[in-house]
Amino acid sequence: MNEQLLQYIWQFQYFNLRDLVTIDGEPVCIIKAGTLNRNQGPDFENARIRIGETTWAGAVEVHLKTSDWNRHQHQHDKNYRKVILHVVYEHDEWQSGIPVLELKTLISRSLLKKYYVLMNAQAFIPCERQIGKVPDIIFNVWKSRLIAERLIRKGRLIQVYQKKNKHHWAESFWWLLARNFGVPVNADAFESMARSIPLPLLAKHKNQIQQLEALLLGQAGLLQETFDDPYPKMLQREYAFLQKKYNLVPIAGPVHFLRMRPGNFPTIRLAQLASVVHSSVHLFSKILEKTALQEIRLLFKVGTNDFWNYHYNLKEEGLFKEKPVGASMINNIIVNTVCPMLFAYGDAVDKNELKERAVRWLEDIPAEKNAITKEFSALGVVIKSALDSQSLIEQQTRYCEERQCLKCTVGNYLLKKEK
Repeated sequence: MNEQLLQYIWQFQYFNLRDLVTIDGEPVCIIKAGTLNRNQGPDFENARIRIGETTWAGAVEVHLKTSDWNRHQHQHDKNYRKVILHVVYEHDEWQSGIPVLELKTLISRSLLKKYYVLMNAQAFIPCERQIGKVPDIIFNVWKSRLIAERLIRKGRLIQVYQKKNKHHWAESFWWLLARNFGVPVNADAFESMARSIPLPLLAKHKNQIQQLEALLLGQAGLLQETFDDPYPKMLQREYAFLQKKYNLVPIAGPVHFLRMRPGNFPTIRLAQLASVVHSSVHLFSKILEKTALQEIRLLFKVGTNDFWNYHYNLKEEGLFKEKPVGASMINNIIVNTVCPMLFAYGDAVDKNELKERAVRWLEDIPAEKNAITKEFSALGVVIKSALDSQSLIEQQTRYCEERQCLKCTVGNYLLKKEK
């Protein structure tokens, strides 16, 4: 037993409610259990409890043992003066004043056993053996909540961007776009690179693809070696000129090449990012205007210049292969950059149609394939769209890994399920 579980049991009244009495023998009737308080003070507020012949309105505090009241020094805290009932798992110490209700003999052993099984499961998710028992309607409602939580949480990073760039939405979009071109290994480095190049400077040179490549590769620290090929030498010269003109300082963090496919090399991703900037005009404004997903895809459907058709890095020449931004990468950009930005902007300007559009686009994009979605698929969970895959990623990383079964709709269903 722990306090989180005991709070859960009290909140949803998962105990025998018949003939309740305090430890002093006073009859108890729970009119309203109260609202869980996640801030400082008693665990539940705005409760209504009838004790004996008197109906009380106030707070409820939940502890494992009665003695925890004094151990936590609540007797000296004015925030706890409004407590009308002290709910404990086990009564171990007589105290004067606040009525005490002990739940130890009132809680179903079946519920405790189910909770123990979930908490101690050595599996991909705690409910791995039971998830098939959850009705689709419950799972679908839960996924709707998960996708909202995920978009809101991603929006917090955008809020951090907004504070740092004085609420410049297009600049925030540029930072997030660059970050996701570097995912997963070079995300931080690409974001730092983007922050080091102000958007007005980028816009000033957007018509010259070589200057854009020089800016991005140079600020990422990838033009500091000695090259034999004329093209990287030219990029070095361009960057040296721009660096001196704008007092640019390359990022300190390393950019990684190891353990990735050549198509994901940072040189290729930065060349593709340069092409996106080169081919776009007011990109974030365009995204706000577009209502069709296919129109968004076209904004990122760009190729690279001829040098990159023969190279994956700045030194080694290879066989000819065009390296446009692929369909999978475009979907990744929409899922992890466009939709979170659209949702966050819609929330900031109070335009629900933008938030709804972000969710609708996630529904229209094929599901992502990664380690998490493969595991869920193996358990029989149907994953059709990016909305499904993003929801399940949120569930696994924010609920399953952290054993937050009491806050999970799936966990709640399984705990209260009789069989």
